[in-house]
Amino acid sequence: MALTDFRADALRCTRCSYCKWIPFDLVKSHRFAKGCPSIEAHGFHAYSAGGRLVTMLSLMDNRSEITDTVVDIAFKCQLCGNCDVACKLCRYDMEPLAALHELRAHLVEQGRAPESYGPIIERVRSGTGGKGYTPTERNAWAEGLGVKDLNTEKADVLFFPGCTYSLDENLRDTVRASVRVLLAAGVSVGVLPETGCCTGLAYHMGYRDDFTTGARRMLETWAWAGVATVVTPCADCYQTFKRLYPTVGGGIEVLHTLELVDRLIQNGRLKLTMPVPLTVTYHDPCHLGRQGEPYVPWEGVEKKIFGQAVVYDPPRPRYNGAQGIYEAPRNVLRAIPELRLVEMERNREAAWCCGAGGACREAYPEYSAWAASERIQEATATGADTLVTACSRCELNFTEAIAADSAALAVHDVLDLVLRATGEGGTSP
Repeated sequence: MALTDFRADALRCTRCSYCKWIPFDLVKSHRFAKGCPSIEAHGFHAYSAGGRLVTMLSLMDNRSEITDTVVDIAFKCQLCGNCDVACKLCRYDMEPLAALHELRAHLVEQGRAPESYGPIIERVRSGTGGKGYTPTERNAWAEGLGVKDLNTEKADVLFFPGCTYSLDENLRDTVRASVRVLLAAGVSVGVLPETGCCTGLAYHMGYRDDFTTGARRMLETWAWAGVATVVTPCADCYQTFKRLYPTVGGGIEVLHTLELVDRLIQNGRLKLTMPVPLTVTYHDPCHLGRQGEPYVPWEGVEKKIFGQAVVYDPPRPRYNGAQGIYEAPRNVLRAIPELRLVEMERNREAAWCCGAGGACREAYPEYSAWAASERIQEATATGADTLVTACSRCELNFTEAIAADSAALAVHDVLDLVLRATGEGGTSP
């Protein structure tokens, strides 16, 4: 695609500013009514979806040039998708999130990506993933677990931990917990040691060619190994496999670990019997929630009735966040004895981003930390003693924000508490 493919979106935007808020029917208080971290942090319309569409239109018409300010506007955005959800509640003929991705891709093509992106994308291109580790280092987390090597053995599922879970020492207990829970339920788990990064981060940074190359390489490896089902605890990998890979030819079953755990609990294969007396609030990761909807292929045309009302023939898929993965993690939490779940005001498709998305954690750490701190305040307001999530980057951002704010709140992955509830996770989360 090209920037000009979104001319209609830019012209149709009425500058209503709905993209700056969560959907109005979900607002419970003024304090937690805002939905876009970028506009809230920078306070200038250009940092909203509507403002970025104006910027795109100006670039298309050669009324402005790519400056450092334009680069700042385009990349200081988590691409969390709140604007997309809010816009589509009142519009059916716009794709704000797709437009924001296209703006980044255009700037990358023009050689105007943030300087901090350089080392990251070079590691992706080298095949060592976003953190630059060898396959042996990437798979050290699996030592002693008894997982199968799919190069030589067959298994029910391919377990794909993702870069952050497998490489960050503070998160390795979580990824090991994920596998231990599956093995306890009798699931045959395998890995492919040589596979590296899913390259989803490359896509969100705007490096589309690098994403496509990486995705095709991964799909070829899976096909060679006969993989039918991929299970991942990483929300970012999940969204990449579920939503992005089908655009380049992927077609296998993709499950987040919590989806599979929910199934195992429902059919009685996994028993949660040990009490976990905590009051928790669950944070919906953007890539598991509103961007976790499955990809639906579409080839059609846009038409207008009497030159006015826009229609699509055949009807175009409407990604509005409603079909993301929301119930599985909540079902799992409710199945844990003595655990109490309380909701933040902004939840499900209206959740506030953790701040790490869109490579903001890498490129704009102070801004990313601010967004995380805002979410911590909302979590604290629920009265919960523990914030739980299902995303490695969310967990890291929240842990650092809590330490900086001296907040009295623990952070855990849902799988940590599940393992404890099976009786294998010790006496403390």
